Amino acid sequence: MTEEEKNHLIFGGVDVVELAERYGTPLYVTDENKLRVNLRSYKEAFETANTDTDIYYAVKANGNLALLTILASEGAGADVFSTGELWLTKSAGIPAEKILFNGNSKSDDDLRAAVESGVKISVDSKDELRALSVVAEELRKEVEIAIRVNPDVSPEVHPKIATGLKESKFGLPYYEVISACEEANKLPNIALTGLHCHIGSQILDVSVFSEATEKMMDLVEKLYEKGIALEFVDLGGGLGIAYKQEEKEIAPTPKDLAEAILPVFEKKMDELGINLKLVLEPGRSIVASTTILLSRINAVKRAYKNFVAIDAGFNLLIRPVMYDAYHEVLIANKINERVSELYTVVGPVCEAGDIIAKDRKLPSVERGDLVAILDAGAYGFSMSSQYNGRPRCAEVLVCNGEVDLIRSGESIEDLLRNQKIPARLR
Repeated sequence: MTEEEKNHLIFGGVDVVELAERYGTPLYVTDENKLRVNLRSYKEAFETANTDTDIYYAVKANGNLALLTILASEGAGADVFSTGELWLTKSAGIPAEKILFNGNSKSDDDLRAAVESGVKISVDSKDELRALSVVAEELRKEVEIAIRVNPDVSPEVHPKIATGLKESKFGLPYYEVISACEEANKLPNIALTGLHCHIGSQILDVSVFSEATEKMMDLVEKLYEKGIALEFVDLGGGLGIAYKQEEKEIAPTPKDLAEAILPVFEKKMDELGINLKLVLEPGRSIVASTTILLSRINAVKRAYKNFVAIDAGFNLLIRPVMYDAYHEVLIANKINERVSELYTVVGPVCEAGDIIAKDRKLPSVERGDLVAILDAGAYGFSMSSQYNGRPRCAEVLVCNGEVDLIRSGESIEDLLRNQKIPARLR
């Protein structure tokens, strides 16, 4: 290894400078081993003699088919939010009995696809419950459902990712859940087997999970008293990660989450003399840390601030713009050089808000240097777009020094692929 190569970032056993030269930039790079370790940490944390726990990965975080196939091989189920995500998970080999079709606004086509696939459905309203019964009756199939509960639990997260507040669009109000369950039990072709909730994302205080568990298990008790028996309770996902590594931010682990949930969950089961499956839906905490986004510096401009203009913007990673989210950035070809100045890293999109990282201490940088944006695996590519006519980038998977292309980069032709010009305009 040359002195220059010693100054390169190694990720998944691979020199990322070589990756950028081989596949171009921007480029998403995912470490397979890290993905497997993250999922296994959940399974190990919730392994208990008293509770059977299933991990349903939240596909919205990152729906790459190769990553879903890896998670399927590790025994993960899936939480899906559309017919497209349902198709992806089944293509990856995740069995129907371990898929929950979620969502607050399902069309008849969505409901039909879910029923025909034999997956469980999280019902978000009484309107949907009745529509689902009609669809299932038409198809002559019984469908297993959970009622999604709005538990009115408030985690301290960005308002756009708080999903369990009473003003949230998700789930039935807490006070309507019992009546909805009673109605579900009377409707044809509906089998009520669970309750479901999700309180938010990027949660760093696990005490709110204890609060949500208590509320959900109180509902279980009320249903039990009415003679309505359930098979599972889905407590959603939302565990945060430490994005601010330079500031020594500490995030809770799956073990911390287990210690917050299991005592409450198991105590109520013991009191009632019942046995329920626990379902969790982690997304961010499974995939965020597995992936970096590589980007080339196009310009360094010394103006009101030192601007570093790179070839990836919010067209590929919208979180900093949408949520004011923080991602660490490194200069991947100068990984061991001393930080010397403050820079603001910006993208190429024609928007003043296209800022990836504000006021970061970096080594002296120049055009052609390679930037690595860390923890980009969750809500990175999955929320990307072709805004400004920019084709989406490639994705590669690395594992112990091996490299595989898992998504080809789009071309200019892909921008035009489904567009049509009416004959009268020609």
